[in-house]
Amino acid sequence: MARRLRVVYPGAIYHLTVRGNARQTIFRDERDRERWLAQLREQVAQHGVRLYLYGLMTNHVHLVVETPQANVSRFMQGLTTAYAMYFNKRHRRVGHLLQGRFGARLVDSDEHLLKLSRYVHLNPVQVGEMPERPVSERVRYLRGYRWSSYPAYLGQTKGLEGLEPGPVLAQLPGRKAQRRLTYRKYVESGLAETDEEFAELMTGVAEGIGGSEFLAKIRELAEGQLRRLRRPEDTTFRRVSLTVAPAMILQAVSHVMNVPVAALRRRRRGDMGRGVAALMLGRHGGLSQREVAGELGVRWGSAISWQARRTERLARCDRDLQRQLRAIEQMLKGPG
Repeated sequence: MARRLRVVYPGAIYHLTVRGNARQTIFRDERDRERWLAQLREQVAQHGVRLYLYGLMTNHVHLVVETPQANVSRFMQGLTTAYAMYFNKRHRRVGHLLQGRFGARLVDSDEHLLKLSRYVHLNPVQVGEMPERPVSERVRYLRGYRWSSYPAYLGQTKGLEGLEPGPVLAQLPGRKAQRRLTYRKYVESGLAETDEEFAELMTGVAEGIGGSEFLAKIRELAEGQLRRLRRPEDTTFRRVSLTVAPAMILQAVSHVMNVPVAALRRRRRGDMGRGVAALMLGRHGGLSQREVAGELGVRWGSAISWQARRTERLARCDRDLQRQLRAIEQMLKGPG
């Protein structure tokens, strides 16, 4: 079955989810969580994303972001690929860490964003044995949970660099301190009663969280994007459906080929790294020959095409090269 097309447009707000493959643990200790947050901070800055909410659980993550540059897939590929590479190396494991594609649901109005923030921030006390504990104990746990943006919303901590609580809190009356207090009461009221209407929305249509008009608009945008993707391309070298960030591709090639990224941009006799990088950028970066040439410091796109074809030919009879290409592609098949 074909994968559902991501609907993207400047200024889109998404509820993003990342889950461990087969529900496995993706954070084994505080060091892992700190690394995820460091990668998140870096990717938010690199891709110009606005980060509104985050929550790290043991085997999954919630994020709420706005993408002014309509680049949610590149942002998430950069985040998840870098973290999976770190996790596998640190814990000496191989194979997929994360489950399939990341979840991405568009968010409708400010009202839905406010309700979604309560849903994300309550997640730590709605799993495992926590729902059976007294409300007072759950409140203490929630306010002290370090791996969520909730303490920052309450003003207890500064929060992750790049976090923007303002757009959510601005929906509440009063000055800054009053808004924080009102928000705390709003979120924690969800411990005693459930917003059944919003809970139904969260389990409803996969594309978005919102009203019927908003969901119809999402479908219309998806159909328009699909029609554009079906138009003939000017070159078969481009793979428009796969868009891994070039930096992540070069990092994966560097890791597997044991060659510094800088060396991939230099011509060296007998070195396969540059040809492999050219092939991977063409297959998985959604780049034209000219764009790949720019990434690798090559003057002519035709030279890049030749290097990529040569690498493919050599791989047919070179088992070591075949294994290296498979290893690189495994790294690039993270959630997308």
